Amino acid sequence: MNKAPTDELPLGTTPAFAGMHKWLQRGLIVCLTALVLEGAFTFPLLALWYGWPQLSLHEICTEFEKIRFADDSRECIYPYPLFGPAEGAGQKTAQDEWGIQPKPLYKAIGYRELIQRRDERLARQAAAHASQP
Repeated sequence: MNKAPTDELPLGTTPAFAGMHKWLQRGLIVCLTALVLEGAFTFPLLALWYGWPQLSLHEICTEFEKIRFADDSRECIYPYPLFGPAEGAGQKTAQDEWGIQPKPLYKAIGYRELIQRRDERLARQAAAHASQP
């Protein structure tokens, strides 16, 4: 018994569009695979960029808070309370230009710069404590 070519096609595919559907499916599989790989490598590579393993993930988060809000007393809250206030609510120290497209006024953070910033801040705090009588 001979099958007609239309019997082998997926449901809803006509012979005229069978080749297009095959290439669309292949393209989508490639794109989805690339997205999964990108997502899998983004976080570890960014953590290395910002200073892990010299800084823990909590310390990296805390340094971001201090930079973002221009406030050395800011700390990263982990775990964040389920029904806690919005992150940064009531902060008046952030030095950003607010509008339709907010523009942060802090410099971009370079390779492993959070380590240097933390060490400088700790040295300033130690010098301030040492100078107090």
